[in-house]
Amino acid sequence: MVSFLSDEGEVRVTDIAGRLKVSKPSVLSALKVLEGQGCLEHQRYRGVRLTAKGAVQAAEIRERHDFLTSFLRDTLGVNPETAEKDACKMEHMLSEETFTKMKKFFRKNAKEKAK
Repeated sequence: MVSFLSDEGEVRVTDIAGRLKVSKPSVLSALKVLEGQGCLEHQRYRGVRLTAKGAVQAAEIRERHDFLTSFLRDTLGVNPETAEKDACKMEHMLSEETFTKMKKFFRKNAKEKAK
């Protein structure tokens, strides 16, 4: 997923800012919040590394993103680029309850179509 990770599993603030097309101060502000939540470790002038907690949260967000992108693109026929952008917005906004019910609904309908 993140191609700019070092061999040590770290990423530079500059690379994050470039990838997300935001300023380095914006990245540093976000990193400070995530570090305070125990999701990552950041050493100035070295890099950023996810903690175990951060890796779990990242995997959960990736699952949401992939599901939503696929649902929008493959089920609803949304343009792939738009589906990707919309999924990125949606993944952080949906409650766990809504996301779980969406997956259940999707799986149920997929099984019925397969019959």
